[in-house]
Amino acid sequence: MISLVAGDAWVLQAILWLPVVGAAHVILGSESRAKILALVWSTLVFLLSASLWWLYNPNAGSGYQLVSSFEWIAKFGVNYALGVDGISLFMLLLTTLITPIAILGSFEYIKTKEKAFYSLMLMLEFAVLGVFSATDMFLFYVFFELTLIPMYFIIGIWGGGRRIYAAVKFFLFTSLGSLLMLVGILYMYSRGGSESFAFDHFLQIPLSLTEQLWLFGAFGLAFAIKIPLFPFHTWLPDAHVEAPTPGSVVLASVLLKMGTYGFVRFLLPFFPLVVSNSFIVGLVMGLGVLGILLCAWIAAVQHDAKKLVAYTSVAHMGFVVLGIFATNEIGLQGAMIIMISHGLSTGALFLLLGMLYERTKTREISEFGGLAKSVPWLTTMFVVSAFASIGVPGTSGFTGEFLALIGAFEVSPTMAIFAATGVVFAAYYMLPMVQSIFFNTKTEPENSELQDLTRRESLVLIPLIVGIFWLGVYPKPFMDRMSPSLNEVIERVEDQEDIGVTLFTPGTSERRVSEDLGHVVDSWETEPTEVGGSD
Repeated sequence: MISLVAGDAWVLQAILWLPVVGAAHVILGSESRAKILALVWSTLVFLLSASLWWLYNPNAGSGYQLVSSFEWIAKFGVNYALGVDGISLFMLLLTTLITPIAILGSFEYIKTKEKAFYSLMLMLEFAVLGVFSATDMFLFYVFFELTLIPMYFIIGIWGGGRRIYAAVKFFLFTSLGSLLMLVGILYMYSRGGSESFAFDHFLQIPLSLTEQLWLFGAFGLAFAIKIPLFPFHTWLPDAHVEAPTPGSVVLASVLLKMGTYGFVRFLLPFFPLVVSNSFIVGLVMGLGVLGILLCAWIAAVQHDAKKLVAYTSVAHMGFVVLGIFATNEIGLQGAMIIMISHGLSTGALFLLLGMLYERTKTREISEFGGLAKSVPWLTTMFVVSAFASIGVPGTSGFTGEFLALIGAFEVSPTMAIFAATGVVFAAYYMLPMVQSIFFNTKTEPENSELQDLTRRESLVLIPLIVGIFWLGVYPKPFMDRMSPSLNEVIERVEDQEDIGVTLFTPGTSERRVSEDLGHVVDSWETEPTEVGGSD
């Protein structure tokens, strides 16, 4: 699966480690230059990462490219191993794009302990890039946990009035899930002969249906909390509301994607017997649909604009889960595009609300009104971002949700129909907020004197708006690059369902999957255990 491209492997290494160099430079530099240094280093990382668009060759197959691997803890088979494929490519690009945007957007927001804040932002970028590029399971876990530390301090130090509560809740929820995943990783390592933590090695480990069920629960819970999937979402609104604007942007645009990335990267290929079971698929898709509908209704009654947008994140992630567990190409492509689109549109909404807060010192929807005349460009940017969040045709939100719903419809028309109503509810909660803030009669006289977007703020928002329209009008380049890797995941699931394979239960006897029926059959029993098809 891994194809070595030694000549260009340094690019991925540089992208990963430059934020660490930048963080050190920020710490050693002066307080007054911290934000400029952070912006320069994060922009350099983005410009270097842009080369991945051309360096990654989708015609070279589905394997990892730009691969490098070095022994780290040789005694236990742990390697420092990196690579990129069509799944991780876009998560890396999204991370490197959002980080300098969030840093530039924080220039007027962060006024204290600037060296600490900007160095933590760069370290957070380093950890997230590690999550998306690691091809060793132990290394992946280290980076996955490392993301908690800078985000905990960003919320806890620069957040709102309930920042400590939100930071601790965020840390406890996500670390609990991570510990369960660690248990699963160690179990698979022992089942694989304690030879290697390599992703490819884990794919070859023979697991019984029972083992896959338990491991699916351990990995799945960790990723479900990170997404967050209903009903594990309660930490997210508090974290979003209390986090400073750049923290909310990175949390929504990047950190939540670590969960859905984990679903695609690990859950589907590692546990194909569970993923192809109709009951399990229906259960997870059902939780996604519940998240779409319930969080849409909760969002509709919020008075705080930032909390309203926070609940929309859970709803959007429900569409992603729906597309992933459709386990077909169109559904997975839709899920991936929603992940990118959500990073762009929700990141823009949080930035815009932060800009409004800097001007008015409030997030209460009722205290705005009639802003369209005084801040026309800010209004335009907000409306475009809101339309993308709703899924209006021509925007990235429509492309992703349409594909995800089509993919889900092939598997479960009922789930797809219920989920589609979430698009209507999205308009129900988003459009009244836009109307109240920008187009209703002015509620406060000072609203007519607000400053429109500055050059810096326009520079922050324009790349996100361009991305929204690019994905909405011409998503083909994205889909072409992600298809080979997504098809490999699908083939992995289908092979386990349709082709006879031998599985072993430790200490008992042999199990096999029927080639014709796709059933797990105990050699000592005559009654099959059904594994429903995904198509």
